[in-house]
Amino acid sequence: MTAKQPSTDTMFATIDEAIEELRQGRMLIVVDDEDRENEGDFLMAADKVTPEAINFMVKYGRGLVCVPITADKARSLELDHMVLQGADPEEAAFTISIDHKARTTTGISAPDRSATIQEMLSQQTQADDFRRPGHIFPLIGVEGGVLRRPGHTEASIDLARLAGLQPAGVICEIMSDDGEMARVPELMEMAQRFDLRMITIEDLVKYRLENESLIQILSQQPFTSEVGEFTLTTVEEVTTGDRHYALTKGEWSREDAVLVRAHSSDVLADTFQSKDSTQSGVLQKAMRMIEKEGQGVVLYMNHHMKVHNPQDHDGRARDDKDYGVGAQILFELGIRKLRLLTNHPTTRVGLESFGLTMVETVPLS
Repeated sequence: MTAKQPSTDTMFATIDEAIEELRQGRMLIVVDDEDRENEGDFLMAADKVTPEAINFMVKYGRGLVCVPITADKARSLELDHMVLQGADPEEAAFTISIDHKARTTTGISAPDRSATIQEMLSQQTQADDFRRPGHIFPLIGVEGGVLRRPGHTEASIDLARLAGLQPAGVICEIMSDDGEMARVPELMEMAQRFDLRMITIEDLVKYRLENESLIQILSQQPFTSEVGEFTLTTVEEVTTGDRHYALTKGEWSREDAVLVRAHSSDVLADTFQSKDSTQSGVLQKAMRMIEKEGQGVVLYMNHHMKVHNPQDHDGRARDDKDYGVGAQILFELGIRKLRLLTNHPTTRVGLESFGLTMVETVPLS
């Protein structure tokens, strides 16, 4: 990959331009959004990987070379999760690392890593063709891609699929010379230096939302509870068939900052009021606060009636697979600004991708 003199007008590329770059076997730089403090990854389609591309990533990125794949591909290669318990659902889903047996020696060289990635995509490759552990780190993307979890893992799979290639990517975090993560200004300089297109995951989310949606509203009906009168909206995820619910109170305009609670289902706490769960009573508390406010939404994200571990924090929807779906539900309900009910404030990168702005967090009192 040949360096070139920086231009004076580097801007973020369009998603259509990025798709064509991948189709032609070229690499991208991808950040969450245009914020100057964001980190970036090199990203390319796994179908187009070469030893030269791996060497470039290792030399100039310095991060871990990972291969995002679908859950179906992981199952076909019998790639188990690296950590089965205690994993943070907001983090990437690593599998056991691998090397291809026949085509690699140490497994660490650029040709070896490229060969392992190529064999991962081959229809003839079997699960026992790989050594475990190895030097390539597969990541399992969530079904629905960036519309469910707006991360680099899902972005690489989505982009490869949009380019008409196998839904798998190769990514590598980009570090500065001092070992810290490179930020947008430095990433822009790197894009200029190596003539690479640079895009944001935020733009990819918007691109997909223009053409598709993961949700469908099935019904809306009055709902009477011990707390008060609400409207119950039933929503279905198109890709999974999962059903989620929104309890809404009052009316709002796009300028109103609406009180919102994102709640992850727990049958023992929500139905049986278990004293062993830290989220026992939280749902009712949120409903009472919204009833008192006279306006708001409780998003009830259904995990097949999952029973939460007693150590879970207050029942908030921790699973990032909820994030994009919940954001789309709020958007469909006409919300553009929100005040989030939570005792655990957190910054949600890319929330604006879904057309939403979090104005503030409000503690559950």
